[in-house]
Amino acid sequence: MTEAEEQGHQVDEIVSQIGPKLRGLRTAQRHSLQRLAVLSDVSAAAIHKIERNGMVPTITTLLKLGAALGVPVSYFVEEDEQPPEPVHYTPRDRRPTVYTPHEGLALAGITGSYRQFQTAAAVATVTPGASSGAKLMQHPGEELVHVTEGMLTFRVGDQTYPLAEGDSLHFGGDVPHHWANETDLPARAIWIALRNG
Repeated sequence: MTEAEEQGHQVDEIVSQIGPKLRGLRTAQRHSLQRLAVLSDVSAAAIHKIERNGMVPTITTLLKLGAALGVPVSYFVEEDEQPPEPVHYTPRDRRPTVYTPHEGLALAGITGSYRQFQTAAAVATVTPGASSGAKLMQHPGEELVHVTEGMLTFRVGDQTYPLAEGDSLHFGGDVPHHWANETDLPARAIWIALRNG
């Protein structure tokens, strides 16, 4: 993994913490979504989306929210300085939401910090019709997908793989690939990314 790609993963991790930090601060100050919307001049719907990591806020939006909550913008984007953990435990009811730009894909994290560990994994829920988009994906490292419910279709290189419940697919991320839920039912999978070195 190059230095630029490593930084990209770190940025993704910081971005994924904005929503939980915002929600935690809002609830600690006992503001409803509507109350914070009035205080910040940011719509309640937008605040709700940001808190669920369904939207990445602009710097202007963060400035408004920070001013309303009495914190600087840096509060939302500073990396949490935590000592390295040799073991990471994730209770099933406390899986963090992982940011993804793909519509219809929800990721609930089950691994420790990607800055420390070599593997990132999540429980993925893929809505009917969702896909990785028109452009094929390509990146360093490996991916392993194990479908636990429903069906997903992967195209890796020139091959198409229909994955049903119980099926797994492991491939190098440098091979051009695409995924989709082509059925009328949601699919669930354990999705693992392993970086290079």
